[in-house]
Amino acid sequence: TITGETVELLEPYLDMEDYNLEIAKKVCGNVAGLCSWTRAMAYFYGINKEVLPLKANLALQEGRLAAAQTELNNAQIQLDEKQMELDQVRAMYDSAMKEKQALLDDAEACRRKMNSATALIEGLGGEKLRWTASSKNFQNQIFNLVGNVLLATGFLSYSGPFNQEYRNLLLQLWKKEMDNSKIPYSNDLSLTGMLADNAAVGEWNLQGLPNDDLSIQNGIIVTKASRYPLLIDPQGQGKIWIKNMEKNNGLQVKRLFNIFYVCHF
Repeated sequence: TITGETVELLEPYLDMEDYNLEIAKKVCGNVAGLCSWTRAMAYFYGINKEVLPLKANLALQEGRLAAAQTELNNAQIQLDEKQMELDQVRAMYDSAMKEKQALLDDAEACRRKMNSATALIEGLGGEKLRWTASSKNFQNQIFNLVGNVLLATGFLSYSGPFNQEYRNLLLQLWKKEMDNSKIPYSNDLSLTGMLADNAAVGEWNLQGLPNDDLSIQNGIIVTKASRYPLLIDPQGQGKIWIKNMEKNNGLQVKRLFNIFYVCHF
């Protein structure tokens, strides 16, 4: 309730030299406290006059702060909601990206398989002609098998004592008889190719058998015929070949009047 007028009225007293607590105690101790209190109230008024606007401003700022805090809380709530939505969208995005990557990986794997398949198909395309020809050749071999076997057995059984020219003549005569009897056979039949493979012939050559057709035919007769052959071998090539071929099988050679009898034990 102190006003500026009251303080103004007190100022002449407050400015007096003897208006203080020490002198008041000397004059009248009962009112000394009242003297100190009036001076304190005047001082309080001066201070409070500056503090009140600050308090009012503080209250105003606190109100603004409360409003701002409320807005901040509301904004934080909205931010949390939007963050949740963002997290959901990001999770959907990550899932979509993973699915996309999986699809890309599958597509790349499928592309590699298609390229491999295409390369295989293109590679096999060239084999089609060969397989077709081979299949046709196999059919012809099956159809001509009886006649080819007949020629091979005739060669093994009867051609041994004769030279190359007479062996060819025998084959021509047999083929003529087979034509008359309508027995199918292969016109391009190779008896050496039918009765011996290239690996066996190569091994015979390494063992000393000459590489000409007559010698190879003789080697076939020696190895394929069911009877033991009698070799007329003035150069000793057959003897060398047989000894090399059979040296690991316990071959024993008996010499009697320059005739070699070959026996297996």
